[in-house]
Amino acid sequence: MIRVLVADDSPTARQLIVELLRSDPELVVVGEAADGTQAVAMTRALKPDVITMDLSMPGVDGFEATRQIMAERATPIVIVSASVRTSEVEISMRALGVGALTVIAKPPGPQAENFELLARRFVNTVKSMSQVKVVRRWDHSERRPPSPARRPTVRRARVVAMAASTGGPAVLARILSELPAGFSLPILVVQHISPGFTEGFAAWLNTVGCLSVAPAVAGESLRAGQVYIAAEGFHLGVAPNLTIQLDPSPLIQGFRPSANYLFHSVAQVFGRSVVAVILTGMGRDGVEGLRSVREAGGTILAQDESSSVVFGMPGAALKEGLVDDSLNPAGLARRLRMMLEGEQR
Repeated sequence: MIRVLVADDSPTARQLIVELLRSDPELVVVGEAADGTQAVAMTRALKPDVITMDLSMPGVDGFEATRQIMAERATPIVIVSASVRTSEVEISMRALGVGALTVIAKPPGPQAENFELLARRFVNTVKSMSQVKVVRRWDHSERRPPSPARRPTVRRARVVAMAASTGGPAVLARILSELPAGFSLPILVVQHISPGFTEGFAAWLNTVGCLSVAPAVAGESLRAGQVYIAAEGFHLGVAPNLTIQLDPSPLIQGFRPSANYLFHSVAQVFGRSVVAVILTGMGRDGVEGLRSVREAGGTILAQDESSSVVFGMPGAALKEGLVDDSLNPAGLARRLRMMLEGEQR
């Protein structure tokens, strides 16, 4: 059984969430907290497998409760947001930055037209996040496994393509915050994130560093130093004339946007001038696309295991022998800076 703690100050919302979770025979709700202080205390006492955390609560709010729980007893936390407004999403992203795993919209009442779909998505998210082993383990050292087959870094990079899933927002924020204002390559990003949160996610990333970040717009020309976030409901790619391509075609291995689509697209257009970066996340999305990058002669970097919340995506790429180097977020940012500096010398 998966033991769940529900934290929400609204009795009505709390009851709905509890009922949804109890509808799954693999889930058992072990406690209900009405504010952040209770959530911290009940986590300590009940040791749940996963926590659903509302953000707007009196006294100690969900953000501070998340910070305290991750510092005291690291536990998988799903942020449950009542709003997808940019300001609210930015707070959710901050919570991901201190250790929460993902954010999802608060489920609507049973009268909603798409209630069954959203309820199933909510329950499935809680179940999948309960399996993640959360440990605060980032450090500032670069960890590189020996790789005799490692190829030289590309001499002339023209684009950076990055993909992430669970744990990705905080890692992307860390990397982008360490890139300089003069970084002259466009950066394309696929981040698996719950529907409704893409614009707020992009707005939050726009505040963490010097680079401009925005959701990608179809037909927009690639610009130096611009970060393009895959738009919700579309695959992200690049057309031969170096403009943004948004493709509404079906999901690829369960994802839209798909990391595979992005990597394959940039490999076709930029060839050996691609720098592909695969980051923390569940599953294997991106592996097949990275094969295209490898065949085209591009460079492939992966987040290392010690800093990944979930080592699924980068681990799969490493296992397939596709990765040139494996680094923590600080090391990845440093490597991107070095590539650019080397090109400019």
